[in-house]
Amino acid sequence: MVEFTLPKNSRVTDGKVWPKPEGATNTREFRVYRWNPDDGKNPQVDTFTVDLDDCGPMVLDALIWIKNKIDPTLTFRRSCREGICGSCAMNIDGVNTLACTKDMGEVKGAVKVNPLPHQPVAKDLVPDLTNFFAQHALVQPWLQTETVAPEKEWPQSREDREKLDGLYECILCACCSTSCPEYWWNPDRYLGPAALLHAYRWVIDSRDEAAGERLDQLEDPFRLFRCVTILNCSKACPKGLNPAKAIAELKKLMVERQKT
Repeated sequence: MVEFTLPKNSRVTDGKVWPKPEGATNTREFRVYRWNPDDGKNPQVDTFTVDLDDCGPMVLDALIWIKNKIDPTLTFRRSCREGICGSCAMNIDGVNTLACTKDMGEVKGAVKVNPLPHQPVAKDLVPDLTNFFAQHALVQPWLQTETVAPEKEWPQSREDREKLDGLYECILCACCSTSCPEYWWNPDRYLGPAALLHAYRWVIDSRDEAAGERLDQLEDPFRLFRCVTILNCSKACPKGLNPAKAIAELKKLMVERQKT
């Protein structure tokens, strides 16, 4: 992982208050986390005033407006703007969510925008998710079989296919994992809600033939059982998924496996 090291004894301070847009009467204040690892300064929170008559309704619209109209150095990720890619995940008004689907009208007062918590920050609102994606790769999220592949496709009943609903829709935005205290404290050992949800998705896939090996991978005091069912992950998921339930089902499978 690339190290993005904050200055010694650093703390977030009030930053620049940018001028209000001239002539604007319908405005909204945004307080945005700023930090550039190259300038050696402490993180700060800049204050921007957005002209709502010249901007879309979502928080991402406002951030794009700020970048285009006020400060082109503001850095954040975004792509689809439809809640599909997960790129614009950030902490808005104290909640991990997607900026493209978060209506600024849902926030009272100034809109506070920060990067996802407890992750190294590359710059401004961009977290370094190297560890997060490495954990996703660790669960080997692809179909594994020993049987000779059929000519067309692996057959699956409607009932078996329905078991995957609520699992395959994960967009890997990291909102769930970065809302989990256990993940904050043990990011190098606990796999986190997102990776474990994907692990469960493949363990119960009727076409997969590596369930035993997948469970072997999770046979560790930290990788799976570090979850203590706080449920922050399920509350934070912008797609309405339930990682906590998937983790509970994995634990149940693990216990049943040990009994037999």
